[in-house]
Amino acid sequence: MLPRRQHTRLNILMSDIFELGQQLRRKQLSAQELTRQCLDRIRAEDPHLRAWALVAEREALEQARQCDEELTHGLDRGLLHGIPIGVKDIIDVAGWPTRFGVSHSEAAPRKEDAYVVARLRQAGAVLLGKTVTTPYAAFDPPPTRHPWLPGRTPGGSSSGSAVAVARNMCYAALATQTGGSITRPAAYCGIASIKPTFGRVSTRGVLPLAPHLDHVGAMGQTVRDLAIIFHAIAGFDPSDPSSINLPVPPLQTLLQPRQTPPRLGLLSGPWDEYIEKKMQQALFEACQTWHKHGASVHHLRTPREFDAVLQWHRTILAVEAAAYHESNYRRAPYLYPPKLAALLEEGLRTPAVEYARSRQHQETWRHEMLACFTEVDVFITPAASGPPPSADTTGDPCCNAPWSYLGYPTVSFPITRHPTPEPLAVQFIGRPFCEAELLATALWCEHVLHSMGNSAKSG
Repeated sequence: MLPRRQHTRLNILMSDIFELGQQLRRKQLSAQELTRQCLDRIRAEDPHLRAWALVAEREALEQARQCDEELTHGLDRGLLHGIPIGVKDIIDVAGWPTRFGVSHSEAAPRKEDAYVVARLRQAGAVLLGKTVTTPYAAFDPPPTRHPWLPGRTPGGSSSGSAVAVARNMCYAALATQTGGSITRPAAYCGIASIKPTFGRVSTRGVLPLAPHLDHVGAMGQTVRDLAIIFHAIAGFDPSDPSSINLPVPPLQTLLQPRQTPPRLGLLSGPWDEYIEKKMQQALFEACQTWHKHGASVHHLRTPREFDAVLQWHRTILAVEAAAYHESNYRRAPYLYPPKLAALLEEGLRTPAVEYARSRQHQETWRHEMLACFTEVDVFITPAASGPPPSADTTGDPCCNAPWSYLGYPTVSFPITRHPTPEPLAVQFIGRPFCEAELLATALWCEHVLHSMGNSAKSG
């Protein structure tokens, strides 16, 4: 029999947020023990993986002590109470510098929490530190290494968040997406992700890249983790002009899988030409499994006029990034690595009329694409075009950029056994502000795959 401490440690590593929360409330585990476990893994693994830009060890342990004390005295802030979480280093945390993936020795501590960080504090989360981002959350590769595959990319721009969660250095992490920077790194690292509807989660206190495309979301081990953290960070922020004043569904609703098999829309589109055969085969097998369990799978095709979506997205991204960064780029071009510099130059050259047309298309197609949901509950596509490519890239956002462009919510999770030599994941896309339906469908589908995996193991 394992010694008690080692047995607890193994249970921690195999648990998701919901299970950890139950252990905390039953006094089988303390927030301090959980936080120390994460800090031990950071010390052991981060010198090689480089997922963290800042680790606030003393502060995290003090937060954990306060969480334990609150639970002892009957103050329960919810399922994130006492759970260690990472924050992408373009998101402000009061008292910590925000360095944007660029070395700024003069970076001063921020005076105020970003909206999402304030929400996490209210929920009782333990903030461990800042996770590494690609420079200014753009395309140039980060120093972060893939959690299992040397020489492969962990994706970007939320590289550190994905690796930190994948290696249990934290149990969830905040991330951001303008093209595919939440979904793709999560897919490459074998974990789950959520990108909520545009306007559902405030971006106040987050470095902009392209304000009409920017989203804040999260990564976790399971879809259930995503529901818990989404409930904590979503909500109306009157100080954010893009924030939408709609109620957030109750957590109990978000945690409920569908009671009946879903109608899945396997969506073809302009990303198809980039999808690798391994990805096609894995998605085909997952769809077969869901169909055997009662789901209907409808093959859909985006309208032909939508084929230009990747170029429309690129135009808005380039112009808005250039508008935000131009003065600093002119003053200190050495701070901008090659791929981002090329994007800014592209944006500076783009005619105003081309940008205006892309924005017009964006607003038009946000409504037009809703018609494709007539016979299905969600769209499904690959979460990435294939397994993680080489470390000189962050991967192709072709599967993700259309949903950042439209602002539709997405959830992704692995569809190959984990750990696997080459992680592959599915992406579910829902109607705007219908995260509850999207999560319910993803929970059902994840459960089916998980139960099949367990059956195969027992067999």
